Amino acid sequence: MKIFKTLALSLAITATVSAQAEVDRTGWPKSFTIGTASQGGTFFVYGSGWAGLIANELGITGAAEVTGGPTQNLALVHTGEMAFGLTTLGPAAEAIKGDSPLAPGMPMDNVCAMFPMYETPFSIVTLASSGIDSISKIPANAKIGFGPAASTADVYFPAMLEKLGAKFERRNGSWSDLSGQLQDGMIDMIGFAVGVPVPAVTQLEVQTKINILTLSDEELQTITDNFPVSAFTIPANTYKTLNEDAKAVSMWNFAIAACDLPESLVYEATRVTMENNERMIAIHNSAKTSIPENVSKNNALPFHPGAARWFTENGYAISPELIYKK
Repeated sequence: MKIFKTLALSLAITATVSAQAEVDRTGWPKSFTIGTASQGGTFFVYGSGWAGLIANELGITGAAEVTGGPTQNLALVHTGEMAFGLTTLGPAAEAIKGDSPLAPGMPMDNVCAMFPMYETPFSIVTLASSGIDSISKIPANAKIGFGPAASTADVYFPAMLEKLGAKFERRNGSWSDLSGQLQDGMIDMIGFAVGVPVPAVTQLEVQTKINILTLSDEELQTITDNFPVSAFTIPANTYKTLNEDAKAVSMWNFAIAACDLPESLVYEATRVTMENNERMIAIHNSAKTSIPENVSKNNALPFHPGAARWFTENGYAISPELIYKK
Protein backbone atom coordinates (compact mmCIF):
# COMPACT_ATOMS: atom_id res chain seq x y z
CA MET A 1 0.00 0.00 0.00
CA LYS A 2 2.85 2.37 0.88
CA ILE A 3 4.42 1.60 -2.49
CA PHE A 4 1.23 2.62 -4.33
CA LYS A 5 0.94 5.84 -2.29
CA THR A 6 4.56 6.70 -2.94
CA LEU A 7 4.11 6.02 -6.65
CA ALA A 8 0.97 8.18 -6.78
CA LEU A 9 2.73 11.04 -5.02
CA SER A 10 5.71 10.71 -7.34
CA LEU A 11 3.48 10.83 -10.40
CA ALA A 12 1.63 13.91 -9.06
CA ILE A 13 4.89 15.76 -8.42
CA THR A 14 6.18 14.77 -11.85
CA ALA A 15 2.96 16.02 -13.48
CA THR A 16 3.18 19.34 -11.63
CA VAL A 17 6.83 19.87 -12.55
CA SER A 18 6.06 18.89 -16.15
CA ALA A 19 3.14 21.34 -16.32
CA GLN A 20 5.31 24.16 -14.97
CA ALA A 21 8.06 23.28 -17.44
CA GLU A 22 5.62 23.64 -20.35
CA VAL A 23 4.90 27.29 -19.45
CA ASP A 24 6.92 29.78 -21.48
CA ARG A 25 8.82 31.76 -18.82
CA THR A 26 10.72 33.97 -21.22
CA GLY A 27 11.19 37.40 -19.68
CA TRP A 28 9.73 36.49 -16.30
CA PRO A 29 11.26 38.42 -13.38
CA LYS A 30 12.99 36.46 -10.61
CA SER A 31 10.60 37.99 -8.07
CA PHE A 32 7.61 40.31 -7.92
CA THR A 33 5.90 42.74 -5.55
CA ILE A 34 2.24 43.68 -5.23
CA GLY A 35 1.20 47.18 -4.19
CA THR A 36 -1.57 47.03 -1.58
CA ALA A 37 -2.40 49.79 0.96
CA SER A 38 -1.97 50.45 4.67
CA GLN A 39 -2.09 47.72 7.27
CA GLY A 40 -5.55 47.28 8.78
CA GLY A 41 -7.28 47.53 5.41
CA THR A 42 -8.68 44.91 3.05
CA PHE A 43 -6.18 45.68 0.26
CA PHE A 44 -3.28 44.67 2.50
CA VAL A 45 -4.92 41.43 3.65
CA TYR A 46 -6.15 40.52 0.15
CA GLY A 47 -2.86 41.45 -1.54
CA SER A 48 -0.67 39.61 0.96
CA GLY A 49 -2.65 36.41 0.54
CA TRP A 50 -2.77 36.75 -3.23
CA ALA A 51 1.01 37.24 -3.37
CA GLY A 52 1.45 34.01 -1.43
CA LEU A 53 -0.90 32.09 -3.72
CA ILE A 54 0.83 33.27 -6.90
CA ALA A 55 4.32 32.70 -5.52
CA ASN A 56 3.45 29.18 -4.38
CA GLU A 57 1.66 28.11 -7.55
CA LEU A 58 4.07 29.64 -10.05
CA GLY A 59 7.28 28.89 -8.20
CA ILE A 60 8.45 32.50 -8.14
CA THR A 61 9.34 34.69 -5.16
CA GLY A 62 6.71 37.32 -4.43
CA ALA A 63 5.45 39.57 -1.66
CA ALA A 64 2.98 42.34 -0.93
CA GLU A 65 4.11 45.81 0.12
CA VAL A 66 2.41 48.52 2.17
CA THR A 67 1.62 51.56 -0.01
CA GLY A 68 -0.60 54.61 -0.02
CA GLY A 69 -3.35 52.64 -1.75
CA PRO A 70 -5.02 52.61 -5.19
CA THR A 71 -3.69 55.91 -6.52
CA GLN A 72 -0.09 55.21 -5.56
CA ASN A 73 -0.32 51.62 -6.81
CA LEU A 74 -1.24 52.90 -10.26
CA ALA A 75 1.89 55.05 -10.30
CA LEU A 76 4.14 52.27 -8.95
CA VAL A 77 2.91 49.79 -11.57
CA HIS A 78 3.09 52.37 -14.38
CA THR A 79 6.74 53.13 -13.64
CA GLY A 80 7.65 49.47 -13.24
CA GLU A 81 8.57 49.76 -9.57
CA MET A 82 6.01 47.03 -8.89
CA ALA A 83 4.80 44.30 -11.21
CA PHE A 84 1.29 44.05 -9.79
CA GLY A 85 -1.05 46.14 -7.70
CA LEU A 86 -4.59 46.59 -6.48
CA THR A 87 -6.63 49.63 -7.45
CA THR A 88 -10.10 51.13 -7.66
CA LEU A 89 -11.65 52.05 -10.99
CA GLY A 90 -12.37 55.69 -10.10
CA PRO A 91 -8.69 56.59 -9.54
CA ALA A 92 -7.76 54.31 -12.47
CA ALA A 93 -9.93 56.28 -14.89
CA GLU A 94 -8.31 59.52 -13.71
CA ALA A 95 -4.79 58.08 -14.01
CA ILE A 96 -5.36 56.91 -17.58
CA LYS A 97 -6.47 60.43 -18.55
CA GLY A 98 -3.46 62.02 -16.85
CA ASP A 99 -5.48 63.42 -13.96
CA SER A 100 -3.81 61.51 -11.13
CA PRO A 101 -3.06 63.81 -8.17
CA LEU A 102 0.34 62.14 -7.91
CA ALA A 103 1.35 62.94 -11.49
CA PRO A 104 -0.86 65.64 -13.03
CA GLY A 105 -0.65 65.73 -16.80
CA MET A 106 1.03 62.31 -17.16
CA PRO A 107 -1.25 59.61 -18.62
CA MET A 108 -0.43 56.32 -16.90
CA ASP A 109 -0.61 54.14 -20.01
CA ASN A 110 1.48 51.22 -18.72
CA VAL A 111 -1.24 49.99 -16.36
CA CYS A 112 -3.44 47.08 -17.44
CA ALA A 113 -6.37 45.31 -15.79
CA MET A 114 -6.07 41.66 -14.74
CA PHE A 115 -9.19 40.46 -12.93
CA PRO A 116 -12.12 41.75 -10.81
CA MET A 117 -11.69 41.81 -7.04
CA TYR A 118 -14.65 43.25 -5.18
CA GLU A 119 -16.62 46.41 -4.64
CA THR A 120 -15.26 49.00 -2.21
CA PRO A 121 -18.05 50.42 -0.05
CA PHE A 122 -17.69 53.88 1.44
CA SER A 123 -18.68 53.74 5.11
CA ILE A 124 -18.38 56.03 8.13
CA VAL A 125 -17.65 54.78 11.63
CA THR A 126 -17.72 56.74 14.87
CA LEU A 127 -17.85 55.91 18.57
CA ALA A 128 -21.35 55.29 19.89
CA SER A 129 -20.56 57.69 22.73
CA SER A 130 -20.33 60.54 20.20
CA GLY A 131 -24.07 60.49 19.60
CA ILE A 132 -23.45 60.77 15.84
CA ASP A 133 -25.70 58.22 14.17
CA SER A 134 -26.38 59.82 10.76
CA ILE A 135 -24.67 62.02 8.16
CA SER A 136 -26.93 64.94 9.06
CA LYS A 137 -25.65 64.85 12.65
CA ILE A 138 -21.99 65.30 11.75
CA PRO A 139 -21.03 68.40 13.76
CA ALA A 140 -19.34 71.39 12.14
CA ASN A 141 -15.56 71.06 12.08
CA ALA A 142 -15.65 67.37 13.02
CA LYS A 143 -12.25 65.74 12.60
CA ILE A 144 -12.59 62.90 10.07
CA GLY A 145 -9.85 60.45 9.10
CA PHE A 146 -9.86 59.47 5.40
CA GLY A 147 -7.01 56.94 5.28
CA PRO A 148 -3.66 57.49 3.56
CA ALA A 149 -3.25 60.68 1.52
CA ALA A 150 -4.35 60.23 -2.12
CA SER A 151 -6.12 56.96 -1.32
CA THR A 152 -9.59 56.28 -2.78
CA ALA A 153 -11.21 57.35 0.48
CA ASP A 154 -9.13 60.53 0.64
CA VAL A 155 -9.86 61.47 -2.99
CA TYR A 156 -13.61 60.81 -3.07
CA PHE A 157 -15.10 60.67 0.43
CA PRO A 158 -14.45 64.32 1.41
CA ALA A 159 -16.04 65.52 -1.83
CA MET A 160 -19.08 63.31 -1.22
CA LEU A 161 -19.58 64.60 2.31
CA GLU A 162 -19.13 68.20 1.19
CA LYS A 163 -21.82 67.60 -1.44
CA LEU A 164 -24.10 66.49 1.39
CA GLY A 165 -23.39 69.72 3.27
CA ALA A 166 -21.02 68.38 5.94
CA LYS A 167 -18.23 70.65 7.23
CA PHE A 168 -15.18 68.96 8.69
CA GLU A 169 -11.42 68.87 9.13
CA ARG A 170 -9.49 66.23 7.15
CA ARG A 171 -7.01 63.86 8.74
CA ASN A 172 -4.83 61.22 7.07
CA GLY A 173 -3.08 58.10 8.25
CA SER A 174 -3.17 54.32 8.04
CA TRP A 175 -6.45 52.68 8.98
CA SER A 176 -4.92 51.12 12.08
CA ASP A 177 -3.46 54.48 13.18
CA LEU A 178 -6.78 56.25 12.61
CA SER A 179 -8.60 53.58 14.60
CA GLY A 180 -6.31 54.28 17.53
CA GLN A 181 -6.89 58.02 17.16
CA LEU A 182 -10.67 57.46 17.15
CA GLN A 183 -10.50 55.49 20.38
CA ASP A 184 -8.25 58.12 21.97
CA GLY A 185 -10.61 60.95 21.05
CA MET A 186 -8.16 62.61 18.66
CA ILE A 187 -10.61 62.37 15.73
CA ASP A 188 -14.40 62.12 15.65
CA MET A 189 -14.92 59.54 12.92
CA ILE A 190 -13.33 57.59 10.08
CA GLY A 191 -14.46 57.56 6.46
CA PHE A 192 -13.47 54.16 5.11
CA ALA A 193 -13.26 53.12 1.47
CA VAL A 194 -12.35 49.50 2.06
CA GLY A 195 -13.87 46.12 1.20
CA VAL A 196 -16.09 44.70 3.92
CA PRO A 197 -15.67 43.44 6.48
CA VAL A 198 -13.03 46.06 7.22
CA PRO A 199 -10.44 44.47 9.55
CA ALA A 200 -10.01 47.74 11.45
CA VAL A 201 -13.78 48.06 12.04
CA THR A 202 -14.08 44.44 13.16
CA GLN A 203 -11.31 45.11 15.67
CA LEU A 204 -12.90 48.37 16.81
CA GLU A 205 -16.25 46.81 17.64
CA VAL A 206 -14.52 44.18 19.76
CA GLN A 207 -12.86 46.90 21.82
CA THR A 208 -15.62 49.51 22.07
CA LYS A 209 -19.16 50.43 21.00
CA ILE A 210 -19.37 52.07 17.58
CA ASN A 211 -21.90 53.46 15.13
CA ILE A 212 -21.79 52.57 11.44
CA LEU A 213 -23.66 55.31 9.61
CA THR A 214 -26.13 54.61 6.83
CA LEU A 215 -27.18 56.91 4.00
CA SER A 216 -30.73 58.17 3.68
CA ASP A 217 -32.48 57.62 0.35
CA GLU A 218 -32.00 61.30 -0.51
CA GLU A 219 -28.30 61.25 0.39
CA LEU A 220 -27.81 58.08 -1.65
CA GLN A 221 -29.42 59.67 -4.69
CA THR A 222 -27.32 62.83 -4.39
CA ILE A 223 -24.05 60.90 -4.27
CA THR A 224 -24.83 58.48 -7.10
CA ASP A 225 -25.93 61.41 -9.26
CA ASN A 226 -22.66 63.26 -8.78
CA PHE A 227 -19.89 60.65 -8.41
CA PRO A 228 -18.70 57.48 -10.26
CA VAL A 229 -20.24 55.15 -7.68
CA SER A 230 -23.27 52.89 -7.38
CA ALA A 231 -25.62 51.97 -4.57
CA PHE A 232 -24.33 49.27 -2.23
CA THR A 233 -25.81 47.43 0.74
CA ILE A 234 -23.67 46.40 3.71
CA PRO A 235 -25.49 43.30 5.00
CA ALA A 236 -26.43 43.39 8.67
CA ASN A 237 -24.46 40.20 9.34
CA THR A 238 -21.22 41.89 8.24
CA TYR A 239 -20.69 43.42 11.68
CA LYS A 240 -22.05 42.72 15.15
CA THR A 241 -22.83 46.43 15.45
CA LEU A 242 -25.40 46.43 12.62
CA ASN A 243 -28.99 45.51 13.45
CA GLU A 244 -30.12 46.00 9.86
CA ASP A 245 -28.61 46.44 6.40
CA ALA A 246 -26.75 49.72 5.92
CA LYS A 247 -27.11 51.79 2.75
CA ALA A 248 -23.81 52.91 1.22
CA VAL A 249 -22.11 53.48 -2.15
CA SER A 250 -19.22 51.62 -3.74
CA MET A 251 -16.60 51.41 -6.52
CA TRP A 252 -15.19 48.26 -8.13
CA ASN A 253 -11.60 47.19 -7.54
CA PHE A 254 -9.38 45.35 -10.02
CA ALA A 255 -5.96 43.76 -9.81
CA ILE A 256 -3.54 45.46 -12.18
CA ALA A 257 -0.29 44.59 -13.92
CA ALA A 258 2.33 46.52 -15.83
CA CYS A 259 1.30 46.28 -19.48
CA ASP A 260 4.86 45.38 -20.51
CA LEU A 261 4.99 42.24 -18.33
CA PRO A 262 5.27 38.97 -20.30
CA GLU A 263 1.91 37.72 -21.53
CA SER A 264 2.57 34.23 -20.19
CA LEU A 265 3.23 35.51 -16.66
CA VAL A 266 0.01 37.53 -16.46
CA TYR A 267 -1.94 34.67 -18.07
CA GLU A 268 -0.69 32.23 -15.42
CA ALA A 269 -1.26 34.65 -12.54
CA THR A 270 -4.82 35.27 -13.76
CA ARG A 271 -5.45 31.55 -14.27
CA VAL A 272 -4.27 30.61 -10.79
CA THR A 273 -6.42 33.31 -9.20
CA MET A 274 -9.61 32.67 -11.15
CA GLU A 275 -9.37 28.89 -10.78
CA ASN A 276 -8.84 29.00 -7.00
CA ASN A 277 -11.68 31.14 -5.71
CA GLU A 278 -12.14 29.07 -2.54
CA ARG A 279 -8.54 29.72 -1.61
CA MET A 280 -9.00 33.43 -2.31
CA ILE A 281 -12.10 33.52 -0.08
CA ALA A 282 -10.03 31.90 2.67
CA ILE A 283 -7.69 34.91 2.37
CA HIS A 284 -10.54 37.44 2.65
CA ASN A 285 -14.29 37.02 2.43
CA SER A 286 -14.55 39.87 -0.09
CA ALA A 287 -13.04 37.54 -2.71
CA LYS A 288 -16.51 35.99 -3.13
CA THR A 289 -16.88 38.40 -6.03
CA SER A 290 -13.39 37.76 -7.44
CA ILE A 291 -14.94 35.60 -10.13
CA PRO A 292 -14.75 35.64 -13.95
CA GLU A 293 -18.39 36.72 -14.30
CA ASN A 294 -17.47 40.16 -12.95
CA VAL A 295 -14.80 40.85 -15.57
CA SER A 296 -17.33 43.09 -17.35
CA LYS A 297 -17.25 45.56 -14.43
CA ASN A 298 -14.04 47.11 -15.76
CA ASN A 299 -14.82 50.29 -17.66
CA ALA A 300 -11.61 52.20 -17.00
CA LEU A 301 -8.48 50.23 -17.95
CA PRO A 302 -7.31 48.20 -20.96
CA PHE A 303 -6.90 44.49 -20.19
CA HIS A 304 -3.45 42.95 -20.24
CA PRO A 305 -3.28 40.57 -23.26
CA GLY A 306 -2.36 37.70 -20.93
CA ALA A 307 -5.39 38.24 -18.71
CA ALA A 308 -7.67 38.77 -21.71
CA ARG A 309 -6.49 35.50 -23.24
CA TRP A 310 -7.46 33.51 -20.13
CA PHE A 311 -10.94 35.06 -19.98
CA THR A 312 -11.67 34.60 -23.70
CA GLU A 313 -10.40 31.00 -23.64
CA ASN A 314 -12.86 30.31 -20.84
CA GLY A 315 -15.90 31.84 -22.47
CA TYR A 316 -15.85 35.38 -21.07
CA ALA A 317 -15.93 37.79 -23.96
CA ILE A 318 -13.71 40.86 -23.90
CA SER A 319 -13.99 43.31 -26.77
CA PRO A 320 -10.75 43.62 -28.78
CA GLU A 321 -10.97 47.40 -28.23
CA LEU A 322 -10.53 46.83 -24.50
CA ILE A 323 -7.30 44.81 -24.86
CA TYR A 324 -3.97 46.61 -24.58
CA LYS A 325 -1.97 46.98 -27.77
CA LYS A 326 1.63 48.17 -27.88
